[in-house]
Amino acid sequence: MATTKVAVIMGGASFERAFSLKSGRNVCRALEARGYEVIPLDADEHLVDTLRSEAPDVAFVALHGQGGEDGAVPSLLEFLRIPYVGSAPPVCRTTWSKPELPFVMRRLEQEGGTVARWPVQVALPLDAFKDLGAAKALDYVPERLGVDYPLAVKPARGGSALGLTKVEGPGFLGEAIMAALAFDDAVLIQDWVEGVELSVTVLGGDGVEEALPPVEIHPDSGVFDTQARQDADAVDYFCPPRPSSLADDEAEAARIVGVCQQAACEVFRAFGCRDIARVDMVWDGVAPLVLDLKVFPGLTDTSLVPMALEGARIAFGDFIERLVRQAAERGA
Repeated sequence: MATTKVAVIMGGASFERAFSLKSGRNVCRALEARGYEVIPLDADEHLVDTLRSEAPDVAFVALHGQGGEDGAVPSLLEFLRIPYVGSAPPVCRTTWSKPELPFVMRRLEQEGGTVARWPVQVALPLDAFKDLGAAKALDYVPERLGVDYPLAVKPARGGSALGLTKVEGPGFLGEAIMAALAFDDAVLIQDWVEGVELSVTVLGGDGVEEALPPVEIHPDSGVFDTQARQDADAVDYFCPPRPSSLADDEAEAARIVGVCQQAACEVFRAFGCRDIARVDMVWDGVAPLVLDLKVFPGLTDTSLVPMALEGARIAFGDFIERLVRQAAERGA
């Protein structure tokens, strides 16, 4: 039987290039250890030429940020008729834009309900500030959101918490918006949700989903920002979550874990994801509030998905091979 040839696409030109390269290298090592022929590829101007000349059986998209999560590379792979791991381009484009989350969630709620909730938010494009004077109306923000400070300000697209700021008062809002706009051409302003920060990895697709044990995230600084994500000593992770973080007794804590897993599966299904996604949320004491959805989540040594896999007692290499086999069976 011929060896399966897998192109692992990583890197690219996004702000998250360094994270992507680490994820891609981990995927390469896992596949090589299981006897696959692996072609590491940077997502650059030579990508199409190499894909055409190498003709891989499957592609594993290990891109984070623009180029991968916006659906560009998945669209290219579909055009070249190369099976790949991950969600389809329309799903990528929707999940890539954080302001789309409330629209999808409201539709889900109308169609049958969901245990998930989401923070109130407003999204404003760069042009609104540059050409239309939106900065003069920032005092309206708390009133329009119906909440008080602190607020969360972040780019409308992107990951790894790049450009995220916790804004404690109105005097810092403009500066936070400018910081977010350095990473994208639109900014998202939302209620800062206090509670237990959780990340739930979901596997599957076509109406069959499996939620792995949630990872509880407890940063020393109180903010799970880019710096904290890169420093293993700055954050404590617990998988499964500590029962005491969620409730006074273990039975209630177990129920809450189940509710959070259900919410993650509902979000995964509502967006039409397949293979893998990571749903980030906060348990505020009443409900899981969904913050973000990543269809090409990090797979580095300090990423959340490998922690969830360890919590589920699934070997990283077995997981990667499972995704590759699914994509190969699905075909182009």
